[in-house]
Amino acid sequence: MSLATVLSVSVSRASAEPVVIAALGDSLTQGYGLPPEDGFVPQLQSWLDGQGAEVRLVNAGVSGDTSAGGLSRVGWTLTDDVDGLIVALGGNDLLRGIDPAVTRANLDGILAAAEAQGVPVLLVGMDAPSNYGADYEAAFDAIYPELAEEWGTLFAPDFLGALAALEDRASTLNDYMQPDAVHPNAAGVAKIVEDLGPHVMQLAARAGGG
Repeated sequence: MSLATVLSVSVSRASAEPVVIAALGDSLTQGYGLPPEDGFVPQLQSWLDGQGAEVRLVNAGVSGDTSAGGLSRVGWTLTDDVDGLIVALGGNDLLRGIDPAVTRANLDGILAAAEAQGVPVLLVGMDAPSNYGADYEAAFDAIYPELAEEWGTLFAPDFLGALAALEDRASTLNDYMQPDAVHPNAAGVAKIVEDLGPHVMQLAARAGGG
């Protein structure tokens, strides 16, 4: 589906009321270390507004949250007015070396809850580092595409993919990351939003009945 088609569907639904999308995530979603207006959700909201899409985002990001934390609060995140759900969890599971089977089970539970509510999902993956070994990396990286296929969700491979694709690692850290080298700065978030925005438009179209 082209972006123009997605936009048309979203706007036609929006003539009555906006599509409400909750972003369930961790510090990357919440906007850790940034002024409120520079975080992922506010920048994504501005991007969507610029596309003419009548979408209202809800920031359901909690710094430090693991997939288990997301599972524990997905029930009250999926309020009656939520039409779509972005799931962007797993980064803290990686930082803690949590068994990929546990992460998979938690994300599966989140997707099951959304399915039970009839809420479409955009599942956003995380790219595992190699420091836990090849077996761990392979097991973790397989979680997201396999769950997306199983549940029929929309899928974006890597939340930080737009930054990982940049060739000069030193320049990327300097220009697009906060000093902790974990969280993007405002410019980094802008690149992430450009990458993920079209996926969110597709979610908005699906959530709006398109």
